[in-house]
Amino acid sequence: MLKVVNGQIYLDNDTMDYIRFGSGSRVMVLIPGVGDGLKTVRGMALPFAFLYRILAKDFTVYMFSRRNRLAPGTGTREMAEDLDRAMEMLGIRTASVMGISQGGMIAQWLAVDHPDKVERLVLAVTLGRPNPKVRRVIGRWMTMAEKGEYKKIMLDTARRSYTPSRLKKIRGMYSLLGNVGKPKSFGRFLVQAQSCLTHDAWDDLDRITCPTLVIGGTEDGIVTGQASVELAEKIPGSVLHMYDGLSHGLYEEAKDFLPLVMAFCSGKVPGKPQRCGKTNKKRRPAFAGRKIRVRSKNEKRR
Repeated sequence: MLKVVNGQIYLDNDTMDYIRFGSGSRVMVLIPGVGDGLKTVRGMALPFAFLYRILAKDFTVYMFSRRNRLAPGTGTREMAEDLDRAMEMLGIRTASVMGISQGGMIAQWLAVDHPDKVERLVLAVTLGRPNPKVRRVIGRWMTMAEKGEYKKIMLDTARRSYTPSRLKKIRGMYSLLGNVGKPKSFGRFLVQAQSCLTHDAWDDLDRITCPTLVIGGTEDGIVTGQASVELAEKIPGSVLHMYDGLSHGLYEEAKDFLPLVMAFCSGKVPGKPQRCGKTNKKRRPAFAGRKIRVRSKNEKRR
């Protein structure tokens, strides 16, 4: 039976929720997206352990929320500092780190400012700096949050994240969640949403020295697929995997997403990157920013 832990860390006069599962000899840290602003990982150890159970075979997995009381103006870099402190307190010296969406923004800063903490880096459906698309989408969500329109946020997120076939299956569930999961306050969500609009690690991305895998979807309706391409081109020696026809929720729709992440963190992905902290910028590695086309779940084999 998979052992799970619901935990909490004290930072200054605040707390940070985390969960832990798995018993592998290596450590993996997962950083969720902006939805963490609506509900933290507290009490979610069992469902997340089930969802990511394939990782628990080889890794001890930690998933961290942001602080429970985020001060207005807190940015993704400050959130990365909180994560670094939390890892220290739990005795995590180094780990494979996967950040999804806003979690990927935080992961970028962790890799830039604390390279010793990040053994391998996976950046899924995220970006290095805001683009017009994400500004419109996040701005729309913030307006909804200010009006307390939780259900509209959930449905709009689903519409932008999934393929039509997937959306048809889960729309009822998201509609139900919109009725029963409304947070008491949207303040924490608004802080996290604003941090997505101010996130800009662009000029520091070439300081990321660990092997990096960037994963994107060509039809991403929130950050765009081009954002993943640009991110991979900016990070020296990174490898890019694009899912044709999938959007922001590809980590749920693509059946090979977790096997791909696990293979990369185990050093088994073809064309795996090398440490590139001293890469000559005039001559980047042949695999830098390499685009590897990954078959979508609906694509027929040729």
